[in-house]
Order: sequence, then structure tokens, then C-alpha cells
Amino acid sequence: MITVERTVDVARPVATVFTYLADFTHTEQWDPGTVRTTRTDDGPLGVGSRFHNVSEFRGRRTELDYEVKRFDQDEHLTFTGTNKTVTATDDLALRATGTGTQITYRAHFTFKRWARLAEPLLRFGFGKIADETVAQLQATLEKLPA
Repeated sequence: MITVERTVDVARPVATVFTYLADFTHTEQWDPGTVRTTRTDDGPLGVGSRFHNVSEFRGRRTELDYEVKRFDQDEHLTFTGTNKTVTATDDLALRATGTGTQITYRAHFTFKRWARLAEPLLRFGFGKIADETVAQLQATLEKLPA
């Protein structure tokens, strides 16, 4: 398993940040690897909401079907995506600060079958992507209305 974790502060209220991040289609704006994310169900966002994500990593496209696993209003979001080679979990913990919101972003990747053999080679790349992701996440959130 590969796990990356980063923390970033943004000058936006926790309610604004949570509402934005709860809609996983917004990954198109803040996740540099995301090509497209679409919602695949209806109704209010919450545990059980589903999304289809197309991402690109090292020149290869991959598709995952995501589901919201945790939805604690203004505090915590967890999305888990799967396909035949990997299970990916994006975990976002939010904490109100005096000037906005602190976000702790954790991504876990569990590779299946033969894909596990590539894990040592991929570890560095995922760290680099995590750095790029939180930088873009911060820039995107800072553009939201306060």
C-alpha cells in the first residue's frame, strides 16, 4: 500500500471548503491528475453518493468508480475508488482555524494482483503528485468566495 499525507491551510470558512470538496466532480479543478469526474447517481450528496473518475498518471489513463464512505458535515470526507488494479481512498479531514480551514489530505492506494509488483517504483511518483495536488487544492479553494 502507498499512503501520502499533506496538510494545507486555506483562508476560507470550513463550511465553504466542506461544501466544495463534498462534490467530487470538483476534482477536475483541484486534482492535477483528474481528466474528468462525473456523478453517477442522484439525490443529495452524502454517504453512498457515487462518481466515475478518469485520471492520468505517467501518461496512462485509468478509470475508477468512487463512493462517498464518510460524510461528517464540516469535518471529514472519505471517497473510495476501485477498479481491477487498485483501490484508492481520498480522505480529507477539515479543522476550522482562526483564519480559515486546515485540510489534512490523505491518499491510500492498495494495488491488486500483478500491479502490486510496481508499487516500489510508483511510491516516489505518488509523493510528487500529492505535493502538486495540495498546491492546486489550496490555489483553487482560495479563489472561492469567502
